[in-house]
Amino acid sequence: MKPRAAHRPARPPRAAPPARRSVAALLACLALGAGWGGGMASPGASGAPVGVSAVRPALAASPRSPVSAGSPVSPVPPAQAAGRPPAAGVAAAALHAARPASPASPAAELLTTPPPALPRPARRIVSLAPHLTELVFAAGGGSRLVGVGRYSDYPPQARGLPVVGDAFAINLEAVARLQPDLILVWQSALPPRQRERLRRLGVPVWESEIHTVEELAATLRALGRLMGTPQGDTAAAALLARWSALKQTYGARAPVRVFYQVWDAPLMTINDRHLIGSAIRACGGVNPFGSLPPLTPTVSWEAAVQADPQLVAAATVELGLLRRSWARFAQVDAVRNGQVVGLPADLLTRMGPRFIDGAQVLCAAIDAARRAAAP
Repeated sequence: MKPRAAHRPARPPRAAPPARRSVAALLACLALGAGWGGGMASPGASGAPVGVSAVRPALAASPRSPVSAGSPVSPVPPAQAAGRPPAAGVAAAALHAARPASPASPAAELLTTPPPALPRPARRIVSLAPHLTELVFAAGGGSRLVGVGRYSDYPPQARGLPVVGDAFAINLEAVARLQPDLILVWQSALPPRQRERLRRLGVPVWESEIHTVEELAATLRALGRLMGTPQGDTAAAALLARWSALKQTYGARAPVRVFYQVWDAPLMTINDRHLIGSAIRACGGVNPFGSLPPLTPTVSWEAAVQADPQLVAAATVELGLLRRSWARFAQVDAVRNGQVVGLPADLLTRMGPRFIDGAQVLCAAIDAARRAAAP
């Protein structure tokens, strides 16, 4: 007779895996500040998703009818109102850190991390993030790239370059064999241990971060100086001119409440300090969760529904899934007016030269929601 097994308490049912997760969606989460140390789940101070009570000041201040331009919505987070420091992830805290200036280049004054000083212009470059690969090409150094990170697929010339790793693992031996004289790293997307191993190769490493369009332009200028190419300055000037024109075109139009969805389980969005948050504001949009401390806060569905967004947008290739997840909330303006939209996944989520293209698409979507909400 077989011995009777000891009684074990029933395990709680395992949550079903999210449906049809795409690589693009995962990379979007990393691009939105949810990288290594950036707080993939960025809850409120209690550790739970931010609920209705936490965002009630924002909901009260969020315009539900057109208001005059120059009336920004800047509700005070509850933690600050109570005199407590806001709970923020590492990525959000980095925004408040001192930004050292680099003596090598005025462009570095705007950068979170200054570029390294090189003895001569870089000739053999390894780029370990798709947006950095795009920036090198835009700054005139595409022919100097000898290796790239996975998913570096734009411009098309990048697809033929050797792939040496991704956000999860780097083939250090392959990097060393390429004999680079400069390695470009997206700091928040690469684990600290991997970054340390790269530094041990004895090659100059630039661990960059981009949080604003001005930093994006400064990165282009800095890359031009690192490579000795004038295209960096030219591309930066063109990018800033397009950004200024976009703000002048859309910024003063009637406000539109925008919920930008990063992820659905848990439900994640962005705050106003995020690069995409700046695009929402430039387009005349208002983010009801913009004042929350984390760059990518986790919020409850209840809070998102009560915010009553006039536009729900996500950089996704799964538009049907996005719309089905919101269809149950017929009381939300965006659902009622058919304004749940998908945006090109690689434009807004990559902090590269095509970001302004993505902002233009976002502005067009906000304009459509504006027209749909007009009486």
